[in-house]
Amino acid sequence: MIIYLLFRDNKEHNKPHVHVYYGEYKAAIGIDGELLAGKLPARQMKMVVGWLALHEEEAYPAWNLAVAGEHFNKIAPM
Repeated sequence: MIIYLLFRDNKEHNKPHVHVYYGEYKAAIGIDGELLAGKLPARQMKMVVGWLALHEEEAYPAWNLAVAGEHFNKIAPM
């Protein structure tokens, strides 16, 4: 599973979110755990939501920097 924050990525989803890729699955998931677009298997969705909950304090500042086109520190992997 790969989780990305994309630079200047606030056109389609204004809500702070990450993009998740897992095999043929793709999803945009809000940092608060809301599924915004796409689909993931239930188990992987639970893993991402749990990871986001653990790293919420890092994810929001990283999102703000990414949207502004600025580099941010890597967030700990799953």
